[in-house]
Amino acid sequence: MGLSKTFSESDVSIHSTFASRYVRDSAAKHKMPENSTPKDVAYQMINDELMLDGKPRLNLASFVTTWMEPECDKLVMDSMNKNYVDMDEYPVTTELQNRCVNMIAHLFNAPLEESEAAMGVGTVGSSEAIMLAGLAFKRKWQNKRKAEGKPFDKPNIVTGANVQVCWEKFARYFEVELKEVKVTEGYYVMDPAKAVEMVDENTICVAAILGSTYNGEFEDVKLLNDLLLEKNKQTGWDTPIHVDAASGGFIAPFLYPELEWDFRLPLVKSINVSGHKYGLVYAGVGWVIWRTKEDLPEELIFHINYLGADQPTFTLNFSKGSSQIIAQYYQLIRLGYEGYRNIMENCHNNAMVLKEGLEKTGRFDILSKDIGVPVVAFSLKDRSRHDEFEVSELLRRFGWIVPAYTMPADARHVSLLRVVIREDFSRTLAERLVIDITKVLQELDKLPAKNGEHESHNKLSINGEADHQNGNLNGAVVTKKSEDEIKRDIATHWRNIVMAKKANKIMLSCS
Repeated sequence: MGLSKTFSESDVSIHSTFASRYVRDSAAKHKMPENSTPKDVAYQMINDELMLDGKPRLNLASFVTTWMEPECDKLVMDSMNKNYVDMDEYPVTTELQNRCVNMIAHLFNAPLEESEAAMGVGTVGSSEAIMLAGLAFKRKWQNKRKAEGKPFDKPNIVTGANVQVCWEKFARYFEVELKEVKVTEGYYVMDPAKAVEMVDENTICVAAILGSTYNGEFEDVKLLNDLLLEKNKQTGWDTPIHVDAASGGFIAPFLYPELEWDFRLPLVKSINVSGHKYGLVYAGVGWVIWRTKEDLPEELIFHINYLGADQPTFTLNFSKGSSQIIAQYYQLIRLGYEGYRNIMENCHNNAMVLKEGLEKTGRFDILSKDIGVPVVAFSLKDRSRHDEFEVSELLRRFGWIVPAYTMPADARHVSLLRVVIREDFSRTLAERLVIDITKVLQELDKLPAKNGEHESHNKLSINGEADHQNGNLNGAVVTKKSEDEIKRDIATHWRNIVMAKKANKIMLSCS
C-alpha cells in the first residue's frame, strides 16, 4: 500500500523560489514583515535586486579597491566576526594593526629608530583619519594659545578649494574656519604661495593634497614647506602641515621615491592614507600617522578597561570589524615593496595607454598630469553641441561608470570626465574603453544638439536675418521658422537617425 502525504498551501518545500508566495508581493520597504521568510527565498529576492547595481570593476569613478586575491578574501570572511576594538580578546588583531602602522610610518619616512613604535591608528577610511588629525592640530593650537594667554576661539585651516568634502565636514562639525585657496583654469590644485599668504596666527595647519580628487594631481608639498618655514621664521608662529595622501600615499613612495612630500619635510606633522584605495584593500580602512608622539596630545587618547586589560583608543567610532585591518597586513607582507611598485607601475602604464588613446581621437583636452595618481581626467575640446555629461550617460550603455563633474569655484565653467585606473583595470580594458568612447562620440555627432534644435535654429535665423540686412548672405534668403516648423524638423531628424540604424541592422543581418 502506497503512502501519501497532503501538503498545505503554506508548505514552501514543494514550490520553486519564484513560485512561492513570498515573491508574489513586493519586498518589504517600510515595515518589517510580520512573518519569517525562508533563507533561500530571502537570498534570491535580495540578489535579484542587487543585479541592477553597476559592476564594481567597471566603476571607473571610484578610487576604492574592487579586487583582492582569493586567499585575502578568505581571511576577510574568517575575521568578519571579530570586533577590532576588543583588544584583550583579539590581541593578535591588535598586533597586526600596530605592524601596519609601523610599516606605513617607515614608508612615509617617519623619524623612527629601527625598532621604535610609530604613532598612528587604523580608521574606517581617510575621512575619520582627517577628523582625528584635525582634532590633534586644534587641541595643540588651543593649548599653546591658552599657555600664552591669547584667544583660542577662532581656529582656521588653510586648504585648496579642490579638497575632498571630508575637510568641509571637519570644519563644520568641529567649528573650524575653512580658508580655501581658489583654483583657476589651467591650475586645479592649491597654489602654495597663496596658501601661505592666507596663514595667520589662528591657523592650526595647512592641508596639502597628494592626489587631487578632481584630476589626481600632486600638490607641491616641498614648496609649501619651504615657504611656510620662512613665514614661521618671520612671524614667530609654528604653523604645521598635514598631508592628505588618501589617494597618493601608496603611489608616491613606489613611483616617485625621490619626491619630497612626507616626514622628510620638517613641518609635516601628520599624514593620512586610504588603505582601501591604492593600499589595495576593500572599502573600510584608512590610516593616520603622526610624526612623533608629541604631535598627538595625550588628552585625546582614551583608556578603557571594561573589555579586559587597559586599552588606549583614539577613534571617532568604537566597534568595527577586523577584516580590513587583517587584509591590509596581508597585502603589505604578500606584495612587499617590489609587489606594490609593480602594481603601481602597471596602473601608471595603463593610464598612459588610455590617455594616448583619447588624444588620438583629437576630441579631448587632458587635464590630469603624468606625475600623480594614475587618473585620466579629460574634457571635450568642443562643447558647442554636446558635453561631458552626455558622454558619461551614453557610456553606461556599455557598462562603464565614468563620472562627469565640474571643477571647484572659480573654475566651475570647466567640466570634465575622470577615469581612475586601479589594479584590476587591465590594458585590454583601457583599449576597450577608448573604442567605446569613440563609439559614443560618433553617436553624439548624429544627435541633435544638447539644448535641442530650437535654440540653434533660432540663432541661425536671427543671425541670418542680421547678416542679410548687412548684405552678407550673398543673395540667400533666410526666414525665421515657427515653433511648429522647428518641432517638425526635430522629429524628422530623429526619425532619420532611427531609420538609418534599422537599415544598418538589416544590412548586417543579410550579410
